Amino acid sequence: MHEKLKGIETTRGQFAREIDAVDSPGGLEQLRVRYLGRKGLIANLFKQIGGLDPEIRGEFGKALNAFKQEATERVERAERELAERETLAGVDPTLPPRPRNQGAYHPLTLVEREVKRIFSKMGFAIVRGPEIEDVWHNFDALNTPHWHPSRDDTDTLYIEGDDNLLLRTETSPVQIRTMQRQKPPIRIVAPGRVFRNDKPDPTHSPMFTQVEGLYVDRGVTFADLKGTVLQFYRHLLGWRISTRFRPHFFPFTEPSAEVDVSCPFCAGSGCRICKQSGWIEVGGSGMVDPNVLEIVDIDPEIYTGWAFGLGIERMAMLLYGVDDIRLFYENDIRFLAQFGGRR
Repeated sequence: MHEKLKGIETTRGQFAREIDAVDSPGGLEQLRVRYLGRKGLIANLFKQIGGLDPEIRGEFGKALNAFKQEATERVERAERELAERETLAGVDPTLPPRPRNQGAYHPLTLVEREVKRIFSKMGFAIVRGPEIEDVWHNFDALNTPHWHPSRDDTDTLYIEGDDNLLLRTETSPVQIRTMQRQKPPIRIVAPGRVFRNDKPDPTHSPMFTQVEGLYVDRGVTFADLKGTVLQFYRHLLGWRISTRFRPHFFPFTEPSAEVDVSCPFCAGSGCRICKQSGWIEVGGSGMVDPNVLEIVDIDPEIYTGWAFGLGIERMAMLLYGVDDIRLFYENDIRFLAQFGGRR
């Protein structure tokens, strides 16, 4: 072997011994500069090429390039190994990994899914509509008079610059849209977010989730409404539940009634949750006003119907014993993780 080639091999062996002994990033950097720096040993060997005899010059250059490539790769590999060693410092690699937090459904989603499941089994279709509505669908078509306080901007959130558009105050407009495009029999529930100009407190929120139901057909009676509502709440809250209907007023139903359920926590005997009354108010209901049917070109002399509504947050507060509606919207993982509902 030519003397110059032996010099490359000697330097290569020296490099291999030194890099095997490196045990810190600082030592590795010194080694890199010593061999691969602009004034390092390999750079000095390249300077010798010009003075070599032509018959050895090509072989010398090829061997030197191979050494430089090998040295570069060894330095890069050593950098990765030292970084991994520092990362694992003080860590026992035989320990099991930390459990990863698993996503779960929001409690309001869980309740809404259960409400939809119950009504789907009872033959109701699930229908949705736009959250930005016009005044006609949200008020006029629902028989709401112009003087009604719900039309005021103190109650309703109107779209700035357009008094004809608003954030819907209930999902009842979905019922109107359904009756416009579909003739009886109609059996639907309409879940979705609704908006009111309310100041947040433990029982009020400017945004909440509502589910409204509608059934229109020949011969539909208030007895059908009472039977359906009773069966729904028994499926949701338990078979010991009873319901009662109290006279009320809603512009779009006549007669109208508030619905109460017997307190599921004390079986109607009276407790803190039901304020010792034995009953909890859960929503409104009533027979669809004939004026509403006429507005959507359904003959009230032939068809009758009923409608009802409930709040998902209200149901979730009852089912889970939550006393502040704001907790559902604060996104505190400690609160939300209590409800399970794994995906």
